[in-house]
Amino acid sequence: MVPAVLLGLYLLLFAVLGIAPYDRGVWLAENLPIVAIVVLLAATFRKYRFSDLAYLLMACLIFLHTIGGHFTFERVPFDWVTQWFGFQRNHYDRMAHFTVGFYAYPCAELLLRRRLVASRGVLLLFPVFFIVTVAAGYELFEWQYAVHADPDAGIAVLGSQGDIWDAQKDMLADTLGAVAAIGLFAIRHWRQLARLRFDRRADETP
Repeated sequence: MVPAVLLGLYLLLFAVLGIAPYDRGVWLAENLPIVAIVVLLAATFRKYRFSDLAYLLMACLIFLHTIGGHFTFERVPFDWVTQWFGFQRNHYDRMAHFTVGFYAYPCAELLLRRRLVASRGVLLLFPVFFIVTVAAGYELFEWQYAVHADPDAGIAVLGSQGDIWDAQKDMLADTLGAVAAIGLFAIRHWRQLARLRFDRRADETP
């Protein structure tokens, strides 16, 4: 039920925000990876269904990124947050990057359910490392798009807003989101994680 509702809301949001975006080229570039994620989740739903919480966490990035693609991340109406905290730039993109890290939760869920790892430490750390790798890869994509696309569209996708450390800060936001997601996962599944450690010791007993 929850995945179906989220998919319906996404399709509605995608259709509405696909009308007259700020820049069609930016809209395409920003929505392409999100559409790929949605298609992948829909295609694998019958074979593997994540928990409702995992889908809710994954939807955060999908919704935020779709909104950012319509306005461009720099121009999303987020002024009230900027003014409230006295920021010098629009941090909507940082919030979206933080939710990238939420995908560590379903990654850990998959590892635990399928018993793909025998170590509790690996199960908790691998999803964080996976997110860091994806974050670095996306920054490379943004770099190449900025170099080869129309200059204005390239800058809009890059979203640095004059910050020379934007890429590093984006990756930090991704990582912090992953750490938060794994912390939530560990709290919700601590009994299963403890059992995983016990089962490992049992396997090692001669």
